[in-house]
Amino acid sequence: MRALPQPRRRTVLTAAALGAAAVSAAPAARAADLPPAASVAQEVRDEFVHSWEGYKAAAWGYDEVRPVSGGHNDFFASGRTFGLSVVEALDTLWLMELDQDVALAADWIEQHFDPAQDADVQVFEAVIRLVGGLLAGHLCTGRPALLTRCRELTDRLLPAFTSSPTGIPYRYVNLRTGAVSGKTSPLAEVGTNVLEFGLLSQLTGDSRYFDAAKRAYLAVLLRRSSLGLLGTSIDVESGRWTDTVSRLPNPPVDSFVEYLWAGGELFGDAELSGWYRQVTDAVLQYQLERTGGGAWFRQVDYASGAVVDREASELGSFYPGLLGKGGDLDLAREHFRSWSAQLDRFPVLPEVMDYNTGKVRMGNNDLRPEYVNSAFDLWRLTGDDEYRQAGYRYFQGIRDNLRVPGGYTTADDVTVSPMRLKDLTPGYWYAENPKYLYLMFAAAPRFDYATGLLSTEGKLLRGAVRPS
Repeated sequence: MRALPQPRRRTVLTAAALGAAAVSAAPAARAADLPPAASVAQEVRDEFVHSWEGYKAAAWGYDEVRPVSGGHNDFFASGRTFGLSVVEALDTLWLMELDQDVALAADWIEQHFDPAQDADVQVFEAVIRLVGGLLAGHLCTGRPALLTRCRELTDRLLPAFTSSPTGIPYRYVNLRTGAVSGKTSPLAEVGTNVLEFGLLSQLTGDSRYFDAAKRAYLAVLLRRSSLGLLGTSIDVESGRWTDTVSRLPNPPVDSFVEYLWAGGELFGDAELSGWYRQVTDAVLQYQLERTGGGAWFRQVDYASGAVVDREASELGSFYPGLLGKGGDLDLAREHFRSWSAQLDRFPVLPEVMDYNTGKVRMGNNDLRPEYVNSAFDLWRLTGDDEYRQAGYRYFQGIRDNLRVPGGYTTADDVTVSPMRLKDLTPGYWYAENPKYLYLMFAAAPRFDYATGLLSTEGKLLRGAVRPS
């Protein structure tokens, strides 16, 4: 049996040093464009509260709110609710010191969260949203019942891993019966679990969770091409690639590599860190290109390196932050500026574009957090106010275009003015966008800026500083 993952502490700039570095590194004109940091933090907190109150008023206890119509949405299965937005919001509420709402949310979870519903749930989403949210909630509040609920849920997700002949998890599992389905899986859904499972193994002393996550990773990585590249999707039962295009950093592969770095960082796991470096080096060799004044990543055949497409998904805009954390800081800066340039064209980023021609392929915006996630990561690494400036610009864009009386909503088309809006606040909004912005500006006393580590869903998995 594999040894339990061990925690690791990372040395980076302290919060005070970051603030000093930001002032010294920022050109005067840029610094003047920004309001005082405390003022921005209050703006962000106020907007989070606006959206949270909209959820509480119209959809309390349901997965997601429809803020325009005042309805609600079941995320995992029709007619079933897991209180997704409550779970997603818990550690954000805690970091923002909204303690009455922390108690309200944690009480609801303890009294109403049901991990044994007769529902086929998507394992990937359940892990990053529910397992991660319950873990973060437990770490922040210290409430043991949240860890109990987390373990109950994870035990019901495990058949997706243990029923697989390869160790690659099935996409869906019925939480009541343990029946599995979905035998073709994209890589993000295979590998985005080692943080949550490894941490649960640490907290419970049960290595089954971490072992399952590592087996899934190894099963895929053994199937890299001779170029060191990975395909996009794989057959769970045979281990054969069903899509042999290397699409990193785009979905549906994106967080597979993100968790290689983060798992190595959180647990001090040299094997995960080594795998991250190997996969990244191959991507930089065969997919990086500079065109139109920007640095981008093309899609290529994983065996030959032949170019297949030049698509950029907003979901892939997390990659500058990951590159920076992984040691490629100059490239991280360059790639981030390539994304920032798109905000000169659209106040809110479109979902998908052709970076070579500039043509928008999908004009919707689903309140995605990846770009501001990168801004937060790069600000923490460098202290440069360029990234605070980018974050505030992003914040202004969504506030001016996607705010409605009932909260914040997604957009159907960001390329027209006024934007055509839809009617949904995704649960991840409460976990991510406002959290990254708030932490960037607030000098939050409950966040350890030196060691803090967030999951792909923005869940605080290391660095919670409980009030004394």
